[in-house]
Amino acid sequence: MEDNRKKLLTPPVGRVDAVLDTDTYNEIDDQFALAYMVRSDDKINLKAIYAAPFFNSHSTSPADGMERSYNEIFNILDLMGENELKKVVYKGSLGYLADEKTAQISPAAEHLAALAMEYSEANPLYVVAIGAITNVASALLINPDIVSRVVIVWLGGHSFEWPDTKEFNMFQDVAAARVIFGCGAPVVQLPCMGVVSAFTVSGDDLRGKFYGKNELCNYLTTHSEDEVSSYVKPGAAWSRVIWDVTAIAWITGAMENGTNRFMRYRHVPSPICEYDFTYSHDDSREPIAYAYHINRDALLNDLINKLSK
Repeated sequence: MEDNRKKLLTPPVGRVDAVLDTDTYNEIDDQFALAYMVRSDDKINLKAIYAAPFFNSHSTSPADGMERSYNEIFNILDLMGENELKKVVYKGSLGYLADEKTAQISPAAEHLAALAMEYSEANPLYVVAIGAITNVASALLINPDIVSRVVIVWLGGHSFEWPDTKEFNMFQDVAAARVIFGCGAPVVQLPCMGVVSAFTVSGDDLRGKFYGKNELCNYLTTHSEDEVSSYVKPGAAWSRVIWDVTAIAWITGAMENGTNRFMRYRHVPSPICEYDFTYSHDDSREPIAYAYHINRDALLNDLINKLSK
């Protein structure tokens, strides 16, 4: 692997510029991740927040999911008293890619396509994505020149050992995933089942470590409890995966020696996301960084410390 590519696929040291692409209303973990990114300003200069589309029981369509996510971003920023960041929130795609060559034009995609041109291979913009990767793929299709100016950190797909790739972020827009993994940009993959599914928070954690600290922590606690109430019996112990936080941890866990205190990773050839919800592999493809283990306790303690202030 060439030296510069290896550097770009190593957790960054120092403070970096980054954007966040999030389907914030999809489930509770996006709210944790957004708040964690905002509160990690010692490591991250947050340049923009993009609302991503999603379609499940919490929305009536991908466009409705994007609108709800857009509004939820402002809700979280209000709870945190972060009024300045409201100026850099952008609406994303109304739908998914129709094919691998046609962008979904949106304010978010156009903003990213322009913003990334202010960066370089030596000083890249970190694009942290925790939803369907439609907005990011669209930006690359709008302006392919940004490929060498960004590092894409995406929570998407399952582990290579999992029997399928029917992970929510990936299966919504397989075309966009294929664009991302095939474009040649440095990509960091945080696989869901089998890897970051280990990053959970329990009901006792929320009540004991978050609740009562501030408005944000109260909201995250009660919202999480509401989400699990439909399938957890009263009084039963429970935990809830908040895996989106791990994408931000690629940056916050960086250490001077090139390791990451919150995760283990390796370099592998970029996978091919097939339309039948499987991976194919070709050893000649550009390498990516692939996370394969999460240090749950270390990351959870950092999350608690930052959000409870």
